[in-house]
Amino acid sequence: MLKIEHLTKRYGDKVAVSDLNLEIKSGEIYGFIGHNGAGKTTTIKCSCGLLEFDEGEIYVDGLSIKTDPLECKKRLSYLPDNPDLYDFMPGIKYLNFIANIYEMETDTRDAKIHKLSDMFGITDDLAQPINSYSHGMKQKLALISAFMHDPKLVLLDEPFVGLDPVAAHRMKEEMKDACRNGAAVFFSTHVLEVAEKLCDKIAIISGGKLIASGTTNEVRGNESLEDVFLELEEKNV
Repeated sequence: MLKIEHLTKRYGDKVAVSDLNLEIKSGEIYGFIGHNGAGKTTTIKCSCGLLEFDEGEIYVDGLSIKTDPLECKKRLSYLPDNPDLYDFMPGIKYLNFIANIYEMETDTRDAKIHKLSDMFGITDDLAQPINSYSHGMKQKLALISAFMHDPKLVLLDEPFVGLDPVAAHRMKEEMKDACRNGAAVFFSTHVLEVAEKLCDKIAIISGGKLIASGTTNEVRGNESLEDVFLELEEKNV
């Protein structure tokens, strides 16, 4: 569902991502781990077409993000670590705006909005302007907008930030449901315990280079994911 081949991205003289190769298949929840500045966000932004890159190729469901960006974007959703929403809009108007972008049918959108807003507990707040929402409520609204059109690929950058434990649990269940229906989820996180329990596969990036990838058990071995991460970080400093 997402294939990254020899991705290199530079910012001037700085190489943010260097010759990165990664493949996320349908049905997989894939965790992306690394310290601040390691290249996680840059990789994700390149994968959804927000950033041009210097070398390599990225394919979404077999389509090139370089040569067919619109078709790629129709098949994916992207949630940044600090989503910018249209604060002047009521929540329900924002969700319908997103549904219009993806050309969702009225019945389908209404059912998805109802299901997801109930699940995240913000149905009663959808009539209120977004600028009245707490940070956690905004995060929940953004998550609904990311999942409601049933994307084939879901790209999430630190999605658990700002969520209470109940909302975090419900988001994990939604991620699993999406993958059971054939989607793929690729998300960055600093919460290693979540990655260890939730992910089918894990990739670790340091200094723009991929230093480990594979199934969670392969990467972890007989240690905790935290121990493995810290050991690999020390070796690559």
